[in-house]
Amino acid sequence: MALGLRLEKTVKAAGLMLAGETLTLDRTGALWLEAHRTLVVSDLHLEKGSSFAERSGQFLPPYDTRETLSCLHEVIQRLDPTRVVALGDSFHDARGPERLEPGDRAMVAALQAGRDWVWIAGNHDATVNEGIGGRYCESLAIGGLTLRHEPARDAAPGEIAGHLHPCGKVTMRGRSVRRRCFVTDERRLVMPAFGALTGGLNVRAAAFDPLFPQGFTAHLLGDGRVFAIGRAMLGKD
Repeated sequence: MALGLRLEKTVKAAGLMLAGETLTLDRTGALWLEAHRTLVVSDLHLEKGSSFAERSGQFLPPYDTRETLSCLHEVIQRLDPTRVVALGDSFHDARGPERLEPGDRAMVAALQAGRDWVWIAGNHDATVNEGIGGRYCESLAIGGLTLRHEPARDAAPGEIAGHLHPCGKVTMRGRSVRRRCFVTDERRLVMPAFGALTGGLNVRAAAFDPLFPQGFTAHLLGDGRVFAIGRAMLGKD
């Protein structure tokens, strides 16, 4: 808590501009495009727990889907988007929709009701294309933005992607905080994983270097707000 209070006094997080569009980074890890009434979430990994159980016999508490959908319900209720874009890896595998509990399936349908719901194909769920409502596509253009799952090294300015599950680590006075984060260099944005049962890759890992050769700012998800932290303040794992 003390670390969080010190950060709150020294950094402020606000809306970003990307390709002429205003982006609001929500404390939940969702992205809000108010001008387009569009909410973007990435890497839900629904039914990850049941996937582990089915494939390896490794039983995890079967509550990850419900927790993720509950968090999504909160931000949808708060912002009331007309369009929701799930930015890939929405299900942990292609059979994820089949394993949804009836209550969770009903919650998905309720969240979709009256909204344009777009599923972007990810590497985990590229073959899911029906049976769960909404529409499906490989990528989506909104204004000056291009939304896709995996970031492309040669992408034009305005790319919004997920896939990497970025996390940032900050150490002050011997105490460390590691949180999910957005990462941006004002040309592209990589979103954090929204799912309740997803791991994270430290933004100082080599996978981020070719995407942000001139450096970046990480926007860490804190308790009730987002904190903008420069690369130089971020530590490796």
